[in-house]
Amino acid sequence: MKALFYVLAAFAVMGLGFWAYQENYKTQQAIKEVRGLHSQIGAAHERLGMLRAEWAYLNRPDRLADLAELNFDRLGLLPLMPDAFGNVGQIIYPLPDILPITVPIDVTSAPVQEGDPL
Repeated sequence: MKALFYVLAAFAVMGLGFWAYQENYKTQQAIKEVRGLHSQIGAAHERLGMLRAEWAYLNRPDRLADLAELNFDRLGLLPLMPDAFGNVGQIIYPLPDILPITVPIDVTSAPVQEGDPL
């Protein structure tokens, strides 16, 4: 009986060793993938910073004003003035359609049944 127990224990140790070996390689592969993702995220942050800087450079107010002056004949752009805006009260909202009543209900002469709360 002891021999069977020793053989089973040896197989269990070998099985656990094989499982640990496989898990070690899976963990190393996952770590490599995470490092790759970190480098991709870093590159994306660099690109994003560069794009933000370029956007800020291209949207300088003096540059946009110069472009508006150069292309005035073609675009007809004018600077925004405070009188170009309106008030919220000046907006006319459409009224909702009122549907006709097809089956009227008379609530004043409805009979009250016992047990109904008033």
